[in-house]
Amino acid sequence: MINLQDVTLTFPDGDSRLIAVDDVSLTAPDGKVTGITGPSGSGKSSLLAVAATLIRPDTGHVWIDDVDAAALTPTQAAALRREQIGIVFQQPNLLPSLTAREQLLVMAELGDRGRRHRMTVHRRADDLLDAVGLTAHAHKRPGQLSGGQRQRIAIARALVHAPSALLVDEPTSALDHQRGSDIMGLIHRLTHERGTATMLITHDLAHADALDTVTTINDGRASHSDTVLA
Repeated sequence: MINLQDVTLTFPDGDSRLIAVDDVSLTAPDGKVTGITGPSGSGKSSLLAVAATLIRPDTGHVWIDDVDAAALTPTQAAALRREQIGIVFQQPNLLPSLTAREQLLVMAELGDRGRRHRMTVHRRADDLLDAVGLTAHAHKRPGQLSGGQRQRIAIARALVHAPSALLVDEPTSALDHQRGSDIMGLIHRLTHERGTATMLITHDLAHADALDTVTTINDGRASHSDTVLA
C-alpha cells in the first residue's frame, strides 16, 4: 500500500517558495490502479516523485507498506526504492546495448543480495517477459522493438524485484491510441494479478477503464477521487 498523509512539497521561487503539492492525502491500495490526473503543471508528477521517494516532502508522511519514507535518510530511501518500489517513466530509458532479457537481468546486480537472489531474478525475468508477451523478443535490443514493446520491457523491469509499490508516469504519452490501450490494460492486469499498489499519472482519461479510481489534482491539491465504473 502507498499512503500519503498531509503531504506538502515546495520549491524555491525567488524570495518565496512555489507550492507544488498542497496538503495532499491519498491512498493507493494493494492490487488496484490508482489514477492521478490533472492539467499540466498541476503537481501530479511532483506528487508521484514524492511517492517514489525521489523527493522528500516539506511536511507529511509517505508510507510504503509499514515504512514512513519521509523519515528515512537518503541512503535508506534509496534502499527502500531499490527493494520495494518499481518506477516506470514516460520514456522507457532502456540501455541500447542490452537485449530485452538483459534489461531485466541487470537489475539482479543492484545491491549486494547474493547468488540466490540473482537466480530468483533470472527466473522472474523469464516469467515477466512471458507476462508482457515478449518471450519471443527476449533476444532483441531496444532498436529492434516498437515503442509499445519498449514500454512493456520497462514495465517488466520495474516489476522484476517484485515490488509492493509501482509508480507509473504517463505510460501512453508517446504511443498511439491502440498501443496506449494495450499498455494500460497490461498495467491493470499485472497490478491485479500480482497485488501491487499502483499509482499512475495520466493526463488522458481515454483509457480510464484500466483505472480502479481516479484522483484529480489542481494547483497542487487533490480535489476529488472517483471510482471508475468499467
